[in-house]
Amino acid sequence: MPSLTRAEAARRSELLTVTSMTVDLDLARASDPATETFVSRTRITFDCAEPGGTTFVDLKPVELGSLVLNGQPLDPADLADGRVQLTGLTAHNVLEVESTMAYSRDGQGLHRAVDPADGEHYVYGHLFLDAAPRVFACFDQPDLKAPYTITVTAPEPWLVIGNGAAKQSSPSRWELATTLPLATYFVTVCTGPYASVHDEHDGIPLGIHARASLRTHLEREATQMLEVTKASFDYYHSLFGIRYPFGEYHQVFVPEFNAGAMENPGCVTFRDTMVFRGAAARDEVLSRTNTIAHEMAHMWFGDLVTMRWWDDLWLNESFAEYMAHRTCVAATEFTDAWVDSTVARKGWGYAAERTPSTHPVAGSAALDAQAALQDFDGISYAKGAATLRQLIAHIGDDAFIAGVGDYLRGHSYGNGTLADFMGFMERASGQSLTAWSRAWLLTAGVDVLSVDRATGVVERSAPSEHPADRPHTTDVAGFADGAEVFRVPLTITQDSTVVDGLREAPAAQLVVPNASDLTWATVTLDAESVAAVPGALAAVPDPQARAVVWIALVDGVCLGTVDPRVLVRTFGAAWPAEDSDSVLTRTATTLLGRVIPTFLPPGEHEWAERVVAESAEQVLASAQSGSTRALVAARTVARASDDESLLRAWAAGRERPAGLESDSDFGWIAVRNLASRGLVDDDFVEERRAADDTLQGRLSALLARAAMPSPAAKAWAWQELTANRSRSNYDLNALAQGFWLAEDLAVVRPYAERYFVDVPAMTAWVGEDAIARVATLAYPGRVVEQETVDRSEAALGGGGLSVAVRRAMVDAESELREALRSRAAFG
Repeated sequence: MPSLTRAEAARRSELLTVTSMTVDLDLARASDPATETFVSRTRITFDCAEPGGTTFVDLKPVELGSLVLNGQPLDPADLADGRVQLTGLTAHNVLEVESTMAYSRDGQGLHRAVDPADGEHYVYGHLFLDAAPRVFACFDQPDLKAPYTITVTAPEPWLVIGNGAAKQSSPSRWELATTLPLATYFVTVCTGPYASVHDEHDGIPLGIHARASLRTHLEREATQMLEVTKASFDYYHSLFGIRYPFGEYHQVFVPEFNAGAMENPGCVTFRDTMVFRGAAARDEVLSRTNTIAHEMAHMWFGDLVTMRWWDDLWLNESFAEYMAHRTCVAATEFTDAWVDSTVARKGWGYAAERTPSTHPVAGSAALDAQAALQDFDGISYAKGAATLRQLIAHIGDDAFIAGVGDYLRGHSYGNGTLADFMGFMERASGQSLTAWSRAWLLTAGVDVLSVDRATGVVERSAPSEHPADRPHTTDVAGFADGAEVFRVPLTITQDSTVVDGLREAPAAQLVVPNASDLTWATVTLDAESVAAVPGALAAVPDPQARAVVWIALVDGVCLGTVDPRVLVRTFGAAWPAEDSDSVLTRTATTLLGRVIPTFLPPGEHEWAERVVAESAEQVLASAQSGSTRALVAARTVARASDDESLLRAWAAGRERPAGLESDSDFGWIAVRNLASRGLVDDDFVEERRAADDTLQGRLSALLARAAMPSPAAKAWAWQELTANRSRSNYDLNALAQGFWLAEDLAVVRPYAERYFVDVPAMTAWVGEDAIARVATLAYPGRVVEQETVDRSEAALGGGGLSVAVRRAMVDAESELREALRSRAAFG
């Protein structure tokens, strides 16, 4: 089906004004596994600026029952490629549509999942980015907002939650209050036997909901989540001077969710793994806190004021990313949120900048909706947030907040653009931002910052393919013998900046550009610093500077300027002394997930994994029982150790560290490690699944079976991944994650060729949002050989790839090239 183009959207927006949307969903048989469809009835009232004109409505049904335009029936056979042409429009129009729609298994549209823990079914709507026509007829674009009145028929015991306050009019009938104007992709309905915790704050009714089998965990976690919710409301109200406008505020933790969360007004949806069923590290709670604050920020940035077209998606995501971290620091216990941003978010963004698919923060071409979907990445989020910090440094926080408030008030319940926003920033600050906007928002690429300590010169280098003149408000710090010996703030406006404070600074072991991580730049450590890092990093007293150094090392490895063995040695020396939860978790994940398996040759994997395991064992032995340090260390041992007897004991629930005795998720880490080494069989995995027959347990079992290194196990996993159309999006992710966990590449090498045929074919039944993740996870990036690149190039040079699969291949191939370059440089 064709994706809506920007030109089509602009024309339809000029022609139409949608005045109301009335949607009735008959989900009465949603609890019946044999029922694969539901009935959707839609009534759209809209005005046409050119009576007699023609447009089209978007609709993707299983069967179209009837269409009636202004009392005249239309032929259902006129539906083609998800569109029905509407001709002879009058000034005021009414379109009525009844259709049969399909429940989805890929997390898009109206997704239905079954919880194996109790056999209960759950349904939720995820209409981002262009999935609304899979649920109801509509004019599916962000600048045709309208009030929604939704009614739902659901199985009698079920709860219904949506954008408007829900009222039960009969045992199976629910009416949702008419909303304020919403874009189509913000509409949701969540229904099922959800467990709930209710509260109220500042006149706003609050609800938190999750699957019934998670009730105990939800009730345990709800207090902290509600505290964050209340603190975030207070902070945003005081900052923006605009009260939350959408009535009740529900947060629903739903199964098999593709994204982390979605900002549906009044009914935010989250992936339900955020309701921790076992032990949670502090950085995991921080991440959830950040997500709660992020989605709430969208109530203003995205929901109250929505981008006109997807090229301005940064008006949603960059703001929410920035505001969430700001809120965590200002209004919660997580005052170290910017450290977490460095290691968890900016590393993601810098990786996106290194790929051929890099793009500007704002103003990307986005000629159609599906192309725009690919730009929801680390640039839109992490780089956009960093750019806003630079804007604040440029114009001042008071001007920024004043401009934001004026922008929100000026475009409430409507749409905004980059030009609109920058106009308010200019008026608030009293200065032109044309050049600043061109350099930071409209030009792709990341500058490189480095220091020549002998001359005191800070070098700024923009990528040659994306030349720009970006000013940087940043700093440089020096560390020696466990102390900070200097920190020099500076503003960089030239490619070479002489900094007197650097020439006069005391001698330092480590010199760290952008030590406070105030700007967006690739940090290149000088040769002396790289040599000193393994022995000196642990003693650096500033966690933010340590995080910057870790990311600089990872970037250096990816760019082929730092030997990956330096990163391993640094881990061995510095990780046991690290006290930042975020740094502990992210560095271990980076080494075990990518650096060791792809940048180091296979013959050195055992050595490197032993360094990681021994470092984690050292922390586990000394950490306070039940602390985050102990938890992260235990998980890292379970993932990296080759001690079969220890792993078997932990998998079976014996001899575990304190606090993890009954933690099923911890046990599965050990099971996966054993499975990937070929030390257990299907019966062992099945025994563990039977003991944890939950949604997460089944997914973990799938991953473990896919990780087994035998030819039979790989053949089974590949067949399930690429041919079993009944698998959910999460099933596919688990299979893909486990598949390439094989030390003997001979077992998986044949599938490196098959990937480029079998995975693209999955677009016949897997939606673009879900296939993007699957295609990334299933990419043969662990087969670090030129032949893999050659096959990738051939596939990309041909036709027939969907936008999502093509983007996944381009980015994954870029990462593979980084590994090949590193091996060529360092062996």
